[in-house]
Formats: sequence, structure tokens, C-alpha cells
Amino acid sequence: MVRLHFDPFVSSNFDLREARFHVLVDNYVALSNFTVSDTLVKEYLVWVSQNKLVITIVPTQKGKLGFVNAIEVLSAPKDLIPDTATLVRDGETQKFEGLIKQGLETVHRVNVGGPKVTPFNDSVWRTWIPDDGFFKSSDLSSKVHFSGRINYQVGGASREVCPDFVYNSARVIASKSSSIPEANMTWVFRVTGGHRYLVRLHFCDIASLSLGSLYFNVYINEQLASKDVDLSSIAYELASPYYADFVVDSDNLGAVSVVIGRSNLSMAYAVDGILNGVEIMKMNNSMASFDGKMCRGMALKNWPRGNSGGLITLVVVLCLLLLSVSMLMRRKIVRVKDSFSWTKLPTEVSEVNLKVGIQSSLGGKF
Repeated sequence: MVRLHFDPFVSSNFDLREARFHVLVDNYVALSNFTVSDTLVKEYLVWVSQNKLVITIVPTQKGKLGFVNAIEVLSAPKDLIPDTATLVRDGETQKFEGLIKQGLETVHRVNVGGPKVTPFNDSVWRTWIPDDGFFKSSDLSSKVHFSGRINYQVGGASREVCPDFVYNSARVIASKSSSIPEANMTWVFRVTGGHRYLVRLHFCDIASLSLGSLYFNVYINEQLASKDVDLSSIAYELASPYYADFVVDSDNLGAVSVVIGRSNLSMAYAVDGILNGVEIMKMNNSMASFDGKMCRGMALKNWPRGNSGGLITLVVVLCLLLLSVSMLMRRKIVRVKDSFSWTKLPTEVSEVNLKVGIQSSLGGKF
């Protein structure tokens, strides 16, 4: 997991708002012809087969600048990205394999029905924003909040996959009479065309009074992605989290839509639809790029001859920083005398203690 932080500023020597550059993360083109005018964080998930990760910043031409303010490199939890998902295409669903070695860029990470979740309330330092700006239907839906305990199960979603603060809130459609409402909940997310997207939906039944009463359908880009979803047959208890992964193509309008609707099995006087969180991640294209049709070789050729010293210096600096991450991780391995594994971090601790715990047990921030 790689996060790149950009915050352009003006100094006596540079105006970083005028920078234009490419960013390479190993063999992936993360950004091409990139400019930034405001604070921005870009996050990527990449499969690393060797013992190093190389991040390269290439100015587009002589006289242009390239910069980054901060870098985070984390060993992602092993259960964060499984190898399979459900491909939704042409009105049909089929198994998609090879997801774990697919490059991903986080585009949207949304807490449905709840407030913003900051990195200090997420063990992998993620930010989850409220869904209000994406939600398009609200007449017959409502927000619910849960103050009880989230029942994580072995083999299901973990706190590293998604924190309690997301599973503790949701939007629901509920029948309050003998009739079942003809209602859907719809979210629309802006994306870039020309890419496939991993759509991860988080569910946790914090609203039903009993098992076996909640059934609903899931539609993505107006196609049926999952029919008659019954969380009780998956989790076997209430307030137990579950997530489902779908791979879809973006439409020509540059959007991905998610709809939760009633099922033919939906019941009166019961919850007829629920959603707790949404993550949308862009998959790399055939050029191993997240940003256009430029491959890694083309980006490196853009660096003018005679200026390679500046590029090499920057790469060496980044490699040295990444080496310090490797050394920190290696010291942890020696200390526990075991193979490196993901260390779960508590979420209900002070900001200061959390920072100390993270810096002593995982990679690093720069």
C-alpha cells in the first residue's frame, strides 16, 4: 500500500503549482503529466514480488519540476485483497481471478450513513468520507447507527479490511407496514473512463431484529450483480460484517452506480435493504497505467538527455527512504523471531499513542 501526499507551495526558488511530472510506482504509471494546485493524497495497492519498491518522479520536460511532500509505504494486511471477485458485464456475472496481482488505485472510500472516519480511527490509516455527496435517493430510506459490538468472524471481514466506525452505521430501506416499499437506494460515483473498477460493498446487519428477515438485490451500473442477498446465511449472526467484491467497466458517462433494492423475498415489517460502506478502486489498464495510455518506458523517455543526474538523485533518495522501511521491518522480524505478519492495531487509543505504536511496528512515513 503506497500513499503519496502532495501539497504545492510557493517558495523564493520554486512554485510547485507549476510542476508537471510523471510518477512511477515500480512498473506502474501512477500519474502522467500530473499537476496539482491543492492538497491531495493518492493511494495505490501494488503487488511487490521483490524486496524493494521503487518510486520514480519524472519531470515532463526541461524546466519543469517534480515533487512529493510525503510518502507512506505499508505492508498491506494479507486479507485486504483476495484473488477472486465477481465480474459484472453484459447483464451476466462470472468469476474474476488474478485480483491479488492487479494494480489498484483508490478512487472513493465512503462511510454510508455515518460521519467522516479519520486515519486515527482506522488501523491502516485510511480516511472514509460521508456518502451524502454520492447518495441520490432518500425519500424512503433512513440512516441507522449502532452502539453495540461488531461481531467479527474468522474468514469474514476484519478491522483491517474495514473499521468498526464504518460497520456501526448504515442506510436502510425498511417496511413499516404490511406492504413492501417499491424503493431503491442509489449512489453514483464519478470515475475515469477506459478502466475497469473494483467495487467493494460492505454490509453489516445492524438494523434487523432477527436473522432471516433481510433480503435484497444489488445492482451495479444498472446490472444485477447479486440477487436475494441474505446476510444471515453468510454471517450466521446479526452485526457480523461481510464484504462483496465486484469488477465492472465504467460507462461512457464516467460513472459507477450502486443500487440496493428490494428482493422478491423481502418481507413486510422488516428491513428490505442495507449498505454500510463503499470502496471503488481503479484497475490498471493494458499499459500498466492508472492515468492514460503512457507506459513506464514512454514516461522515462520523456526525461531530457543531459538531465538524468537530477532524476537519478531523486530515485536514490527515495530508495534510501524505502531502505529505512525495510530495516525497521527487519528489526521487528528479529525481535519476534518469526516471519513478518500483519500486526493488528487498536482503534480506540489516543492519537499520540497510535502514532508511537505505528512507527515502532510497521514500515514508515516520510
